[in-house]
Amino acid sequence: MENNLEVIPIFFAVDDVYMPFLAVTLESLIQNASKRYYYSIKILYTNINEENKRKINKYKNENVNIEFVDLNYYIEKVKDKLYTRDYYSKTTYFRLFIPDLYPQYNKAIYLDCDIIVLGDISELYNQELGDNLLAAAPDDVIQTTKVFQEYAEKVVGVSSYRNYFNAGILLMNLDEFRKFNFQEKFLYLLETIKFVVAQDQDYLNRLCKGKVKIIDKGWDRMPIATDNMPIENIKIIHYNLGQKPWHYDNIQYQDYFWEYAKKTEYYDYICHIKENYTEEQRFKDIQQYRNLKALAQKEADCVGDDRLNKKNNNVIEKSKERLEIIEKIKKLEESGKFDLDVEEDPPTIPLQPEDIDYLKTSKKSQLKSKMATRIGEKWVNGLLRDNKLIIKDVKGIENMQKVKSGAIVTCNHFNPFDSFTVEKVFRLSGQDKDKKLFKVIREGNYTNFPGLYGFFFKNCDTLPLSSNKRTMIEFIKAVDTILTRGDFILVYPEQSMWWNYRKPKPLKNGAFNFAVRNKVPVIPIFITMEDSDIIGEDGFPIQEYTVNIGEPIYPNEDLGEKENINVMRDKNYEIWKQIYEDFYEIPLEYNILDNKESINEE
Repeated sequence: MENNLEVIPIFFAVDDVYMPFLAVTLESLIQNASKRYYYSIKILYTNINEENKRKINKYKNENVNIEFVDLNYYIEKVKDKLYTRDYYSKTTYFRLFIPDLYPQYNKAIYLDCDIIVLGDISELYNQELGDNLLAAAPDDVIQTTKVFQEYAEKVVGVSSYRNYFNAGILLMNLDEFRKFNFQEKFLYLLETIKFVVAQDQDYLNRLCKGKVKIIDKGWDRMPIATDNMPIENIKIIHYNLGQKPWHYDNIQYQDYFWEYAKKTEYYDYICHIKENYTEEQRFKDIQQYRNLKALAQKEADCVGDDRLNKKNNNVIEKSKERLEIIEKIKKLEESGKFDLDVEEDPPTIPLQPEDIDYLKTSKKSQLKSKMATRIGEKWVNGLLRDNKLIIKDVKGIENMQKVKSGAIVTCNHFNPFDSFTVEKVFRLSGQDKDKKLFKVIREGNYTNFPGLYGFFFKNCDTLPLSSNKRTMIEFIKAVDTILTRGDFILVYPEQSMWWNYRKPKPLKNGAFNFAVRNKVPVIPIFITMEDSDIIGEDGFPIQEYTVNIGEPIYPNEDLGEKENINVMRDKNYEIWKQIYEDFYEIPLEYNILDNKESINEE
């Protein structure tokens, strides 16, 4: 049959981990490919087991041949030069060797395995290339992210980020690659320049610039794209970076993936992968993407910029409001008034008992809570993705994991986002599987805070304090019930929020009173901060947080209630103090002008 039809060579580079997704890709490609061609599929690999080969070979038919090509012998001579990071493997470089490996072909298609082919792949092959080295579509990640646009132009050196292409779907002009001595130049470039953001894709963009045919974005459509493209114009969906429907729900175009996944032998296994994808893995995905952006920013900052018509990047002036807050904090510390807030709170409207369902007993409250939690989780993931909230490290997570009962979680309070940080760590610990994390908040934040924050304050498992005595009785009952049934409650025992204040402040008794009366431990969390390289809208560096979780502090059955409260409070403070001094490598000292009062007094 091959002799009677024009041959279209299609290459994949894959290992055992990605074989299930290769099957899904092949299912979609073969179903939608024209029968007027013969598809010679080459799977480049260094490590694939025989069972996976057997399953993939089932896709052979009268129009499709499949060949597994072991590149161990070929890659041996250059493997030490091939830099990789995060989840990448060295198979990502295999596409660069295709021209020399297959001199019999004039052109070929290379495809990643995290794609669904909705169009006829022969239409891609039949694109006119002229003397261009390759044809490819613009990379949607680059097109939608400013820091990557800067990186593409300044570091990789493309004339415009709009011409920076994604290397997951390529039509390669193999004749021109060989004339260009591409492989020799690539290996030379490996010795002289290290592209650490997109690796082989960066090398391809650098080496091929000026000799690339940019094709319609429908040939490499990513879920991250922001423009509205009719589905009939989409030929290939590319689930790039973290946009994997086998890891996450609500990925754009996910239905097309599952439509073809169901037709493969790997369907149950792919479902198993999704069901067992952990919060820790999701957190790692966010961290990797954040690190990638930070790396791109650092690389771009290390080179000059001689681009014509460059827009002036004005330095962001430091917010006058923030500068005033810093001055207020300084004065409050000098006077020893640690429990006073420095920022204006919303006006307090007294919260009446009938206005609050602390335990979410009504269906309406439960529905709003579920909705708010779902929206809040996505919103926080967006903050992490956009580097508006940066969690650099989490230490001592086992101290949270080992608590089986209810617990009071204490944390220093320096930013509205610190509660999101604690919530994220709570989920990362796995405690969210059978527990909830409630947050004690101010009355005004519940009754009178506008917008999205107000929605979160009202519905995201919050416990507002109240100036109304009858409401506070209900609050205390709710606290007792929540702790008794085994959930956690976040309390800020410093009482005040001081923006980006790095020292632990004196602690009030309330949190420890709750713990003693309910015979539950306190989990002390102290978040330390470092300036990142990213400047926020207020002109100050966004902080990188290290979340330090101390050993749980349990009530002592041999002590009375008041003494227990004092002991637990002082121990919590000492844990915070030790973390502070170890992290910043300085002694904890307060700039109190008239130093007469005890640090931890009620």
